[in-house]
This record gives sequence, structure tokens and C-alpha cells, in this order.
Amino acid sequence: MARQAASKKPKAAAGSGPASDAPDGAELLAYYKSMLLIRRFEERAGQLYGMGLIGGFCHLYIGQEAIAVGMEAAKRQGDQVITGYREHGHMLAAGIDARAVMAELTGRAAGVSQGKGGSMHMFSVESAFYGGHGIVGAQVSLGTGLALANRYRGDGKVAFAYFGDGAANQGQVYESFNMAELWGLPIVYVIENNQYAMGTSLVRSSSETHLSRRGASFNIPGEQVDGMDVLAVRQAGLAAAEHARSGKGPFILEMKTYRYRGHSMSDPGKYRTREEIDEVRKTRDPIEHLQEKLESLGLADEAALRAIDADVKSIVSDAAEFARTAPEPDAAELYTDVYSEAAA
Repeated sequence: MARQAASKKPKAAAGSGPASDAPDGAELLAYYKSMLLIRRFEERAGQLYGMGLIGGFCHLYIGQEAIAVGMEAAKRQGDQVITGYREHGHMLAAGIDARAVMAELTGRAAGVSQGKGGSMHMFSVESAFYGGHGIVGAQVSLGTGLALANRYRGDGKVAFAYFGDGAANQGQVYESFNMAELWGLPIVYVIENNQYAMGTSLVRSSSETHLSRRGASFNIPGEQVDGMDVLAVRQAGLAAAEHARSGKGPFILEMKTYRYRGHSMSDPGKYRTREEIDEVRKTRDPIEHLQEKLESLGLADEAALRAIDADVKSIVSDAAEFARTAPEPDAAELYTDVYSEAAA
């Protein structure tokens, strides 16, 4: 079926955008630091949760760092991101201050959502980050709506909607796929396939385990990517974004990755063996993979890498102390941000 005609043609893309050629040494070092920041941040978040300073659910991004960082490198200024509840890494990759993210986890007024969102519902409209959503798969429809707005405005922006292998089986995902292709919307669907939907493995829950094919019946192209390799993620992200930005419609990227921790902090993860986790850590860890590349290219030696780690640990330590001591919201804040005033 031919696509329904859009009301406006896209204009030239906003922002200068990343180069399509290979990243230079400074960029590689920036990717490394960003991934390491996410790893150390999440490790400390797990500690704070164990101390009772973080309430509710908390889903850590440890092991999946290359996806958020690689896709961030493929974005242009103004492109939107929307994701599920495993979101801390996405916010940090987008350059949002670690203090504000950690303070949100502890429910402080200085948090990125004024302490009202917690771990699962963070927003930063200023950074074009539209959440953090706790309902499985709900962000896919909302992200498709962002892409529809981009198309109407003709602003050249692309929406990036992230969801997991478990959410890939939700019905609204396919309704969104259908509309996105029918209307030629500028959106990249990024499936973070970490192999387990809560405690159920992909092979036990999905009849089609190649998730990049999930858009085939809607004529949406897809690609399977090594989500543990930040450069592979970046390259695939650039190509998918260009596809969407040029008016060709949506694209699906399946990022093959792995989470080292449980689904959430309350998950003991007894459905998989310690040997399985250790094997991934030993052979596929995204940070160690980039570290080896930096060393082989002569971009960083052991002393330089230790210095980066020390700098990152200092940032995280400062964020944790800030999140522990910053004031909580005033009780009157319970009644604010409930409704939005419509323009006259």
C-alpha cells in the first residue's frame, strides 16, 4: 500500500549533526568516559538502593552502556529520545548532569524531575528527553507521536524510541509500526534486546527471535546490531537516522546486548547461571572492548585510563553525596504539575 501523503515535506535537518565518517581519538575517549560514567553511576545507584535511599523500583543499565552512548553519537541537535524505565544511562549519555539524575533517584527537589519522577519517570524537555515510562511499551506509541509532530512541523528532527525485547511483544508496538510506515514518519525504533524479559528468556517468549524482522509485515526495514560495540551502534544509528530523516520512514534497530544485573533491584536473577553472566563479562563487555581499542590505537595507556576512571568516580561520588543531602520537595508540591493549563 502506498503511504498516505504527509501534510508537509521535511525541511533541512536542524543542527550540525555528527560526521558520518569514523570518529577521531577525542570522540573515542569521550565515548569511553561516557560509558564508564554510566557504569560507575549505576553501581553507586545500586548501593544507594541497598541503603534505602532510593525507593520504588530501580532498573540498572549495567552492560548496556554502548547503546545509549553510540546512539547519542548518531543524533542531531533537537532529535528526541523516549524510552522505558531503564533510563538512567540514556539521560547521562545525553549530557544531563549526574547530580540532577542521582537526586531524582532519591526524590530530591533538585532532581531532573523535581523529585517527582524517581527512577522510572525522568524527563528533560530542554534536552529533548521525553521519559522514562513505567508502562511496558507505552513509550513506543508516544515516540511515534513525537515523530508525527516532527513531520507536521517539517523540522527535520528524528525521534528515537527505545524499548526492550519484552516490550516488543506488546500490541501497541505494532499499531505504532503500522502508522509510522503508513505516514512515513521520521522515527528510529531501537530494541534493546538484553535476552530476558524480566525473568523469561527471549527464546521462551517469542516465536520470532530476530527482532529486527518485527517490522517486515509493515515494510519497515530493520538491522541487527552488536549492541556491545559502541562503534557498531554509532554506525548503524547514523544510517538509520539518515533513512528516517530523508523521508523514507521508520527504521528498526535490534541491539543485541546483555544486562549484568537483575531486571530490577528486587530481582535475584536465579533464572540464569553465574557462568553465563561471567562469560559475557569476559568476552563481550562494551567498556573493555573500547578500552582495548584505545590502547591498540595508542590513544590511551593504563595511566590515562586510570585517570579517567578516577575522574568519573569523583563525579559519581559528588552526585551521590548531593543526592543524599539535597532537600526534599515541599509537601505543597504534591498539588503542582497535576494539570497543564491549555493556551487560550
